[in-house]
Amino acid sequence: MALKHWIGYGIGCSLSAASLWLLTPLAQALPPADDVPEEVMRNEIILEARSPIDGKPLTLAEYAELQAELAALPENPLISSEIRQNIFLLRVRRAARRILPFIP
Repeated sequence: MALKHWIGYGIGCSLSAASLWLLTPLAQALPPADDVPEEVMRNEIILEARSPIDGKPLTLAEYAELQAELAALPENPLISSEIRQNIFLLRVRRAARRILPFIP
């Protein structure tokens, strides 16, 4: 019984040593701690932008002005009750078509 214990212990130690030997090259492949990451080095100052409305190229000043104008717009524009009713009916129709696909 004691012999089996020592054999199991020896195999466990050799597996531990083998795993350390295999993992050592991975640790050596890491960059030094004081190295600047590539993501930080790649940061660029963007001097051109595109309009979110139509995709046209804008200068930085025009882009900032457009963003200020878009922020000033109300979030919920007023819609007439007739249009609101039509939108509601279209949504009901779409939901009904999912349940009953034979409805035109």
